[in-house]
Amino acid sequence: MAIRSWVGVGSGDTPSPPPHPSTSFPPPELSSSGSRRSLPRLFASNHSVGWGLRPSRPASRSLGISVRSPPARPHRGAGVGSATARRGWGGSGAGGAWRRRNPAAPNGAGRRAAQPGVTTPPRMLQRNQKLLLQVASLLLCACAGLRLLLPRCLEPTSGRSWGETGGGQPSPEPVGESTLGSWSQRLTGEVPRRDETGVMKVVHLDMKGAAPRVSYLEQLFPLLSRLGADAVLIEYEDMFPFHGELELLRSSHSYSKHDIERIQQLAAQNHLEVIPLVQTFGHFEFVLKHEKFWPLREVDRYPSTLNPHAAGAMPLLRALLGQVLDQHPHTRWLHVGADEVFHLGEGADSRAWLLRHGEDVGHMYLNHVREVVTFLSWRHPGLRLLLWDDVLRRLPPQAVRESGIPQLADPMMWFYDPDLDTDQIGRIIAKYAESGFRGVWFASSFKGSTGPAQMWTPLSHHLSNQLSWLRVLRAMQAVSAGPHVRDAPSIRCLGIVLTGWQRYDHYSVLCELLPVAIPSLAICLQTLVAGEFTEVTKKTVMELLGFQTINLESSTCQGDGMFPGAEVYHLVEQVKDLKETGLKALEEDSTAQGWFSPYHRKNRFGNPQNLEAFGRKLTKVSEAWESLLPTLQMHLGVVFYSNTVDEWLEEYVLPQLEPLRAMVRDYQDLLQLKGKPGGARPGEVVLNPQVIPTLGPGFQGARSRRESPGDDSFGG
Repeated sequence: MAIRSWVGVGSGDTPSPPPHPSTSFPPPELSSSGSRRSLPRLFASNHSVGWGLRPSRPASRSLGISVRSPPARPHRGAGVGSATARRGWGGSGAGGAWRRRNPAAPNGAGRRAAQPGVTTPPRMLQRNQKLLLQVASLLLCACAGLRLLLPRCLEPTSGRSWGETGGGQPSPEPVGESTLGSWSQRLTGEVPRRDETGVMKVVHLDMKGAAPRVSYLEQLFPLLSRLGADAVLIEYEDMFPFHGELELLRSSHSYSKHDIERIQQLAAQNHLEVIPLVQTFGHFEFVLKHEKFWPLREVDRYPSTLNPHAAGAMPLLRALLGQVLDQHPHTRWLHVGADEVFHLGEGADSRAWLLRHGEDVGHMYLNHVREVVTFLSWRHPGLRLLLWDDVLRRLPPQAVRESGIPQLADPMMWFYDPDLDTDQIGRIIAKYAESGFRGVWFASSFKGSTGPAQMWTPLSHHLSNQLSWLRVLRAMQAVSAGPHVRDAPSIRCLGIVLTGWQRYDHYSVLCELLPVAIPSLAICLQTLVAGEFTEVTKKTVMELLGFQTINLESSTCQGDGMFPGAEVYHLVEQVKDLKETGLKALEEDSTAQGWFSPYHRKNRFGNPQNLEAFGRKLTKVSEAWESLLPTLQMHLGVVFYSNTVDEWLEEYVLPQLEPLRAMVRDYQDLLQLKGKPGGARPGEVVLNPQVIPTLGPGFQGARSRRESPGDDSFGG
């Protein structure tokens, strides 16, 4: 099996979450030797490995003592995500220097125990207090030693702290209840945070369509954190507040600078890191669609791919990336895209480059990506870069290694099928290890990958995709834990990104709206956290989202729902049901087919007696649609901006509603005519009687097929 042939492939050493905004120290680099640690021991703690230490809590003040914590420093095998580091060095101050607040008791303190009614001398009180302090210190040291020796026995099974996601900073204050709406007020209890995979879990937010309001993110981020997310990968596109010469890239409803700051603040308050995604090669439509940037297209008639040889290409990217990074001063990762570079090598400049250098398109791709990541590493030392891997996986390992990219970036493998070919993925990972990459990311999908016009999210499809990636991850862990050649190339999984595409590209229609996909996201995240999908996982999701049942096969959830955007979820479900049942029932109605055909409606000719039963069904469906429209429009407007509301209604509602309204109008006209021929309406297309051939006087009617073709049936 190909997976078993992976040499030195491991997982773990999950990067830590973002430092708190108040900190200014740069994040240290991940230790390349981390992948050599024993994986069974690493995963036994069920925690991520990060950097830095949480300040130790002071000891009990009732004993009159305090703890001086040792200086925080990372050490091999005990980052903040580990049981040791989260409790400080040696537990609750066991490794620190103890200091008594009270002075030492004078010599010759009395030994006699206090008796009732007898005043205890001051020297005896001091002596007793000294003994108590000594006993307390010994007990605390013993407890700390037990916590170090038995971390799993004392590991809490619920609750979530900043350290559990790999960060080293104290938890910020939670978001105020007033900003979270009614959903946060209904949250009770804690969700188990026992993570069985040991890697970061990142939720992808695609803003190039149906970007949610910041007020919705205020409610969404607490849910993401409780479900097990460690970070959000935000693909801003034209929602970013570009300024200066790049201001024309902004959407009319783009976020403001204050909005970007607020998003990062909300993320930090909910222990989520923000990872920006900026396309720098392919899928560059949001830039190249503007006439000002047409000269930078690889192929003049296509706005998808940037011409890497154009004189203005890199200055544009430097300005674009600079503005995004300026607004994200604390980010430790940046995703540069670089996927699906369609038509690369077809432009005139590229053809001339290939001819001049005698290279192939793969080297052209690597040269551009290297220039981008080198600039970013120079401008922001310590910044770790990510890029999609669909092009890299087809390139020779030697060419990738010689490009220098593996020292600056990590590939993100994306496969969205429900049943992945693990052998194929194993070969690709081994190839990346040979190319010199130290880490690799996986990208699954919780929505937006089953069709460009998909309105409802198929739960079973996306759950199967997560389970497939878990099989790949377990294979990496098993190979890394087994015997292998000491000097073989090593690579580890750093995280899993759950992609949630909103459009297939900048021009396509909207896929499933984010609130509609929340059940899928919850199922996928909890499955990755637990390492499997069980009845316990399912029950946890139902309790969090406020559902009584979840049917994976039909992709339906029963219950009111109490998650952000639950109203939109239910309203879109009604639209789906009306399309599948209401309109279909009208089209298949035998009365409509026999007495309300397009011919009847055009010529306003019908029998009211046969239409009344059909009319009652038509009226019921019409009223359901008409009553749904204003409610849907209102709740969509709470989550999304007006342009998204208009687009979604025009794509998924009006194409159904407008023909239905015309049908109701024609039905009412026929009833008013009471069976009288009404004739075609003005402006209707009718057949011209002059072009209809007239039959001659010798016509004797249609002949039978049994008659001989030689007889004279049309005599005269």
